[in-house]
Amino acid sequence: MEPERLALLDEDGLLHLHKRVRRARNKHVTRYRRNAAGRVTEAGGRGAAAPTSDKARLRASVFEEALARISAELARVAHEEAELLKDERLARARAAKWSGPPTQGSAAGGVGSPGRAREHSTTTGGKKRDASSQAQGAKRQAKRDS
Repeated sequence: MEPERLALLDEDGLLHLHKRVRRARNKHVTRYRRNAAGRVTEAGGRGAAAPTSDKARLRASVFEEALARISAELARVAHEEAELLKDERLARARAAKWSGPPTQGSAAGGVGSPGRAREHSTTTGGKKRDASSQAQGAKRQAKRDS
């Protein structure tokens, strides 16, 4: 595929082309392998059967090369798109100058409401295991203290 025509395609177009070429490559590689395997038994060996499948092998390699070129172009375009999206996101973040959620404290400096009580969960899956862990910690501390 010509580089000029590839450059005209956007990411979606390249994805569509990549899918089509990959399918065609798979088809021709599969046909080449199956036919070559069938000829091996007729010819008596792989070396003797190889020259008869040159055209199919060449066709499969052409599709392989085209797929490699399209994949490289797709990777380049996808990277550019990702960089553009990243730059847009950073520009929006800079423009908003967001410094966190607004505070609702009173003017006197006190807390307006007690809020919701936190639920600390220090369990690891069982009370016995937690008790054992605490006991081990207490033993270590007692050993240091003595």
